[in-house]
Amino acid sequence: MNILILGKYGQIGWELQRALGPLGSVVALDRNGADLTNEMQLRQVVRALRPSIIVNAAAYTAVDQAERETELAYQVNARAVKILAEEAIQLNAWLVHYSTDYVFDGREPEPYDELDSPQPLNAYGQSKLAGDEAIRAIGGKYLILRCSWIYASRRTNFALSVLKQAQERDSIKVIHDCVGAPTGAPLVADVTALALRRILESGLTADISGVYHLAAGGVTTWHEYASFLVAGAKRLGMPVRLNLSRIERISEQDYGSPAKRPLNSCFDTSKIRRTFGVELTDWQTGAERFLHEIVMPLRTFSPLHDSATQEQPDRSWISGEGNLR
Repeated sequence: MNILILGKYGQIGWELQRALGPLGSVVALDRNGADLTNEMQLRQVVRALRPSIIVNAAAYTAVDQAERETELAYQVNARAVKILAEEAIQLNAWLVHYSTDYVFDGREPEPYDELDSPQPLNAYGQSKLAGDEAIRAIGGKYLILRCSWIYASRRTNFALSVLKQAQERDSIKVIHDCVGAPTGAPLVADVTALALRRILESGLTADISGVYHLAAGGVTTWHEYASFLVAGAKRLGMPVRLNLSRIERISEQDYGSPAKRPLNSCFDTSKIRRTFGVELTDWQTGAERFLHEIVMPLRTFSPLHDSATQEQPDRSWISGEGNLR
């Protein structure tokens, strides 16, 4: 069983190499090995490796920057995804692709399920939706896993940004009116592996193909999430300068970023839980695990960065004035 992972240095891609190893022979590539902006090279790589499973964890994720680099966002998030879907169907391979809560406008009061109509608010969300639609139009054997509020102990993300600023600043401002469930990359990778194992062992067919919402259990706001992280870091012994009372609330509207974000990023995950028999832990469990992984070995903040990566961080989380979303 040959498995191809794209985006090996991204948050999810890094964890997938661990989680998918027991399923077969894994080849993980970064942009140097498979450049999603080079359509011919991308086809040649897939045809040379002839994988049974293609897992696309690569994406253009710079949300605000996508408003200026729309063409690049569409190339990586839509046109390259269409190529992967075409090559997968030629190989009779499974394609696993990660999508986002940003395909929705966030105006609904209830958690979004897979039948809700996408209405993206920004260029990034539009490009990701175009990728989803390309896969569905081509068909074959595929899983589109929509995830929200992803974090990990490496790269650049909201959780790492909060801990860094908690050490450096006396006060920060964090969005308080967006709701969702922080979802760790390890959870996403483990659920992906479990779903694929169930497919392979039970002989499930392409009938199981489709869109699935994948997020941790529970709901919180960016502000509550930040407060949880800072309190936990203090408890575990990280030298924190920031006082919890100085984590100030700011609205999404007042934040003033170039790209609009959905206020409601909550997912109904009953479909993936029912189909694959998975249990999704609450967001606090994953965040606590993350804190132990970051704080206990180092007792200081030392984020890992790797510039040789297909994914690009959403740098809009941090502003020069210490605002966080």
